[in-house]
Amino acid sequence: MSNNYKNPTKVITGPKTRWSYANVWDPKSINGGTPKYSVSLIIPKSDVATVKKIEAAIQAAYEEGEFKLKGNGKSVPSLKILKTPLRDGDLERPDDAAYADSYFNSASAPGIVDADRQPILERSEVYSGVYGRASINFYAFNSNGNKGIACGLNNLQKIADGEPLGGKSRAEDDFAIDDDDDFLS
Repeated sequence: MSNNYKNPTKVITGPKTRWSYANVWDPKSINGGTPKYSVSLIIPKSDVATVKKIEAAIQAAYEEGEFKLKGNGKSVPSLKILKTPLRDGDLERPDDAAYADSYFNSASAPGIVDADRQPILERSEVYSGVYGRASINFYAFNSNGNKGIACGLNNLQKIADGEPLGGKSRAEDDFAIDDDDDFLS
C-alpha cells in the first residue's frame, strides 16, 4: 500500500479533545458484556475542523458499509436514522458541565503516548479530564437488529493535564489537613 493512501474513515482529533470515562489501562464490562477498553472523547463544538472530519468519516463508513447495513432488507437505511457515534453533549448530557457546548463519542482499545510521542507507562498520567488527541476509525455495524456507525479507538496522545472529571477527590487532598492529629492523646 502506498504511503499516500489516506483512510477516509480515520480521524485524528484536535488537541483540545478532552478524555472522560478513561478506561484505558484495564478493560471494563458494561452491563455484564465483554470487558473492553474505552474512552469518551469530548470535542468542543468550536473545533469545527475535527467535527467536519468526523462527519466525513461517518459518511465514508456508511458508504463502505452499505452492504452490511442493508442486511437482509431491500434497501440501505438512511444515515439520518442510524445510530452514529457523534453525539451532542448539550442534548444528551445537559446537566454535565464537562459536556457543555461539545460533541462526544465513545471509542475503545488505545495505545497511549505523551506530547513528544513517548509511551506513557504511568497509570496516574492518564485519567478522566486529560486533554489530548485521539486517532479513531469509524465503521458500519449490523448486529442483533441494531444498525449504525461505530467508532474504534486506535491511539491516544496526551497533550495537557486537566481538572479531573467525575467528582472524585484525590487522597493527597483529602488528608492534607491534620485536624485529628492528637486524637490518641
